[in-house]
Amino acid sequence: MNTQGKVFKYPDNVDTDVIIPARYLNTPDANELALHCMEDIDRSFVSKVTQGDVMVAGWNFGCGSSREHAPLVIKTCGTGCVIAKSFARIFYRNAINIGLPILECQEAAEELCADDEVSVDFDTGVITDITTGKTYQAQPFPPFIQNIIRAGGLLKSLKEGETNG
Repeated sequence: MNTQGKVFKYPDNVDTDVIIPARYLNTPDANELALHCMEDIDRSFVSKVTQGDVMVAGWNFGCGSSREHAPLVIKTCGTGCVIAKSFARIFYRNAINIGLPILECQEAAEELCADDEVSVDFDTGVITDITTGKTYQAQPFPPFIQNIIRAGGLLKSLKEGETNG
């Protein structure tokens, strides 16, 4: 499983209310919610993000509430991966549950620059900055979690297991 795209760079402590402002949570439509992803910190994100692009952030990405809307809107926008120095634990779990690929890699999060072209190999954890040629090594998820993400989330992976087993 891989992704390749442009970097959108964010600071430490980006909370779930910044990722998707609570004022929009009155709709159950993920596509409608995604139109507001990151708007309080980066108004141009939604108009510029393309399939496979990569969010890069500092420490404690996704802190705040426990709602799954935050990783859901990031995924729905087409973001291929979020790389951060660290993730808030509930966001981390929610990202896996909805099938959003994430990687913790302090060095990559510090050195990757906005608009760099990056490729990510989730099986190996190798992050390649195509712009500079530098590579970074993140710890990949074990195969069972990769299978959850590849299936599109926990519930989808459980349904696949029911039909395959």
